[in-house]
Amino acid sequence: MKLISIVTPCYNEDQNVHELYTRVKQIMAGLTEYRYEHIFIDNASTDRTVEILRSLAETDKNLKIIINARNFGHIRSPYHAILQAQGDAIISVFADLQDPPELIKDFIRKWESGYKIVVGVKKESKESKLFYALRQIYYSALTRFSNVELIEQFSGFGLYDRQVIDILRNFKEPYPYFRGLIAEIGFARATIEYVQPARHRGITKNNFYTLLDIAMLGLTSHSKVPLRLAVIFGFVSAIASLGVAFFYLIYKILFWSSFTVGLAPLVVGIFFFSSVQLLFLGIVGEYVGSIHTYVQNRPLVVEKERINF
Repeated sequence: MKLISIVTPCYNEDQNVHELYTRVKQIMAGLTEYRYEHIFIDNASTDRTVEILRSLAETDKNLKIIINARNFGHIRSPYHAILQAQGDAIISVFADLQDPPELIKDFIRKWESGYKIVVGVKKESKESKLFYALRQIYYSALTRFSNVELIEQFSGFGLYDRQVIDILRNFKEPYPYFRGLIAEIGFARATIEYVQPARHRGITKNNFYTLLDIAMLGLTSHSKVPLRLAVIFGFVSAIASLGVAFFYLIYKILFWSSFTVGLAPLVVGIFFFSSVQLLFLGIVGEYVGSIHTYVQNRPLVVEKERINF
């Protein structure tokens, strides 16, 4: 019997983990031709999440738990759990119940038809329309800049064949952009669209910084376009500056007594080019920070405890 590994990262989700566990168990009970394991990786929750999971794990050996020594962030912890799964297929499902676990059956059906990657893509979302629109703009821009074809409105919810996970393990990414790595592999993939429901319980753990972190990670991991734009803009600005300087020189010679430059153009120009310099310096800093992370080569997480492994 093939083994299906279902991986769920969680942090302070005591209002959701029991329902998710129950729904997954019911779904897998109907798939009698498969064995399964449900791995929860807890990122040092401060609520009752671990307590609830421990209680469930006492009576269900299919439920496995990894407890991190501290909060290692929303990028590293889920990726670490995926690499620990032993299944023939690994399914990533988040704990906030905004990824419908009922799609597990559809994922497995597509996998059995020959696809090594099956991704869930949001065709609509019940979250804020503003956030959804901003995500759409970001994905469109990143896809345009990227050197691989990225998947729009894809958060990591999907199924991945064992071969895909073995390839990811060989990448040795210390701070992985999982969505980009799936596209980087290049296998043919199946797409299943779904409507993302609104979060009913608990609060989202994504704030402005975490969203910015994901956005910049995707950009620096899969595109050199910002660096090239800095070079191009610098070259164009230099040519334009020489042109303006030449124009002012000729105009001053022709109208020596009546022409005055004034301070306004000078002040505006200084502020404009200073802002542009800071912008591109920040972009370069993001790439340097990415290199620094790779050079450190620290482990994805440090585990405090494992249960039922």
